[in-house]
Amino acid sequence: MQIRSAAPTRRRTAAKVVASLGVVGATMAIAGMGTFGSFTDTTSPVEANVGTGTISINLSPAAMYATVPVSAGGFLPGDTSATPFDLRNDGDVAWESVTFTSWATRSSLLDSDPVHGLQLTVESCPTAWSVAGSGYTCAGTVREFYSGPIVMDQPLAGAASLEPGQVDHLMARIAFPTTAGDAHKNKLSELSFRFTAVQRDGVAR
Repeated sequence: MQIRSAAPTRRRTAAKVVASLGVVGATMAIAGMGTFGSFTDTTSPVEANVGTGTISINLSPAAMYATVPVSAGGFLPGDTSATPFDLRNDGDVAWESVTFTSWATRSSLLDSDPVHGLQLTVESCPTAWSVAGSGYTCAGTVREFYSGPIVMDQPLAGAASLEPGQVDHLMARIAFPTTAGDAHKNKLSELSFRFTAVQRDGVAR
């Protein structure tokens, strides 16, 4: 995703698997959360006759939403963009943890300013998000996993997808604070987003 600003009006030794949301870029005209994909990794056998598990992340656009919302023109202070997507554990073993990470592949004040630069909120709904006017609503209780600067590294503690076959209906909201000033004008940032799942350790039986 590219985001460009417009002028303001004033580890453990366990198996690991990674799935990427794709590249984000900043012209502060938010272009979407990028390409979604499915990635699979398999653990190695501990000893003969001991079964192994498959740890796998599946990222997909939420429900019927095939395209990502796009803001036309420059992204102005006060603008926001929301993107729903599903995070599914489609392997057959539980995850010890799943972490959402974002970093700048091309940096500017938009991502390096933790207060007045881009802000990210990651929320989860127990059911699929529904379109409501120009935004989205949740039929159940919304859970907030993260809220802060867009460059982050945050475990999704208590995520449903820690268990095999379970899914988190996530919403990523990117906001450009109204406190942004002339220093943020016409800046360009490119960002990448990634999920990393770590398999739960075995237990004595």
